Amino acid sequence: MPEGIIIKALSGYYYVKPVRENGEIAVNEEAVQCRGRGILKKKGHTPLVGDRIMYSLTENNEGTVDEILPRESELIRPPVANVKLAVLLFSVREPDMNLSLLDKFLVHIEHSGLDTLIVLTKQDLEEDEGRTVEQVKSLYEQIGYEVMVTSSLTGSGSDELHKRLAGSISVFSGQSGVGKSTLLNRLIPGLELETGEISLRLGRGRHTTRHVELLDIGGGGFVADTPGFSQLDFLELGVEELSVCFREFSAYAEECKFRGCSHLHEPGCKVIEAKEAGEIAESRYEHYKQFYTEMKEKKRRY
Repeated sequence: MPEGIIIKALSGYYYVKPVRENGEIAVNEEAVQCRGRGILKKKGHTPLVGDRIMYSLTENNEGTVDEILPRESELIRPPVANVKLAVLLFSVREPDMNLSLLDKFLVHIEHSGLDTLIVLTKQDLEEDEGRTVEQVKSLYEQIGYEVMVTSSLTGSGSDELHKRLAGSISVFSGQSGVGKSTLLNRLIPGLELETGEISLRLGRGRHTTRHVELLDIGGGGFVADTPGFSQLDFLELGVEELSVCFREFSAYAEECKFRGCSHLHEPGCKVIEAKEAGEIAESRYEHYKQFYTEMKEKKRRY
């Protein structure tokens, strides 16, 4: 029974690239269109894009997914498996930089346990001599995140990003209209993904990506292009886990006076003290409070 990797899932079909005996993906071979076996559904197992699977061939050069091999990682939203790196794309302008949404994405990625790369796009639209980009880059690098800056118009940063993505599966996510499809078109010549125009009135783009698909960028690297998001919820995350997802809180939280400190109002809270001393960014702490309130409200409703 051959091994394969699911590169696309669409309308109940899974498109599978064969995996050779040495573990390499046969990128130049045609994908096999497969259905999932009923036994998988009965067991509550749903194949995901990125899954390594065992499959069998049927007539008409189609196949069936028989077994899902153990996963290294699994994302719920977007639904993709075996990703090692989350690439979060946020634009300098059109739409304007949204740090609250960026921090919300970072919470989800921290909870998933993936490595993170923040990519600031549309550098060419910067109007204040690069100050916003440098401020954002400095803020998140001080926290410990890797940050790259690109311009799909000029091509700046594309080569460095291409090298960074080699050898593993990455997932591209971010706010709609930030230029994911444009950047992917530059990274993968001939791809020609549909790109969306930006509504200046609304400050957001049309959703152009309709399904999750692994795109071969060469060098053994694949990118999962995913539908754009305008919002995320916290239903799969416990409120007590939120502060752990703000990685700069960790060292201070260990010294808080009370176990289970919410870092909102307790006396002797070292996180609050660090914020007041300028050691934790005001924007990050304000977003933590915002998310905490949002989570409490959603837990009550559901």
